[in-house]
Amino acid sequence: MHPLLTRTDQLCQTHIAPQAQTLDWNPDALAQALALLGQHDLLALKAFPSWQGVPIDALVFAQFQERLARSSGALAFLQTQHQSAGGMLANSDNRSLQADYLPKMASGEALVGIAFSHLRRVDNPPVTAIVVDDGQTINGYELNGYIPWITGSGIFQDFILAATLSDGSAVYGLLPFKSTTQSTGGSLLLSEPMQLAAMNAAQTVTGNLNRWILPSERVVTIRPAGAMPASDRANVLSHSSFALGCAQAGLDWLLEMQQRKSFLAIGPIHTDLSAELYTCRTEIDQALTNQNSKHRLTQNYEAQLSLRVWAIDLALRCTQAAVVASSGAANQSSHPANRLYREALVWSVAGQTPDVLAAALQRIAGRSTSMVSP
Repeated sequence: MHPLLTRTDQLCQTHIAPQAQTLDWNPDALAQALALLGQHDLLALKAFPSWQGVPIDALVFAQFQERLARSSGALAFLQTQHQSAGGMLANSDNRSLQADYLPKMASGEALVGIAFSHLRRVDNPPVTAIVVDDGQTINGYELNGYIPWITGSGIFQDFILAATLSDGSAVYGLLPFKSTTQSTGGSLLLSEPMQLAAMNAAQTVTGNLNRWILPSERVVTIRPAGAMPASDRANVLSHSSFALGCAQAGLDWLLEMQQRKSFLAIGPIHTDLSAELYTCRTEIDQALTNQNSKHRLTQNYEAQLSLRVWAIDLALRCTQAAVVASSGAANQSSHPANRLYREALVWSVAGQTPDVLAAALQRIAGRSTSMVSP
């Protein structure tokens, strides 16, 4: 086993999973759990090619994410924002920002969120950018609009925001994660944390930008029009690990119920769902391995999309089974099965694209034509 996964297993078993209920609603506890990952240099895995000298590939990273999601959905959700920011900074041409942030991101000394899911909105982009120049040199960008989703308020110090330019390209820049008024009159106003069905401790807020000036030295990158859909298509399996971890957590609780209750129906259901989850995970692992191979096999997008929605479906069914097996006690919001089912709802829409939405609905309706799922 990769040493990163061995260490993650130890942390999850001894520190994270035992306080999963608390991490769902307590921001301070969640921040401490994030800091624990930082103490073991686990917070910038997409920014660096190895961990303790051992290479990290897409499969190992996915298995890391799955372990966190199995132990705590809130921690998995929060840390992936920071991991994405680290990966983006690592691929930036802005050497100054890299020098300032990357050495501190793995340990959590610098914590950075992201806000660019709104780029998936094709029409009427909510955040726009206007070039600020002196007629010859671009000095920065004026940002205006509404930011619908920023996770990590009170935990992250900065976040990377994407804003759409007039030609459809997007500028990504670093902003402070706090309500701020600039000396130029520009402003960033953040809301109070939203009350969500799950993972409230991750402190998700909205934001309003009015004539905010993003100087060139704070620009992370500029990506061409259509870059987000292309990235979503190439990385359609990237969110699957969260659903797989959530499904496994549901089965963990179902096994707990099997041991507590004498109902004979629970055991066979656990066995069947475990076998299906194993098959789904194996298919996804193989797809990720093929992507990493120098002589990788070609796997079409539709097959990968089918695997993604299969994982979502399993998360929903495995956690629903945990709820049903828990009987009336699962109605309590503090019940583990209740939390897991709510986490499955989050993972069913996280990173959602029009294709994922359509395929997930088709599977729910029993219209899937997939040849990889049962």
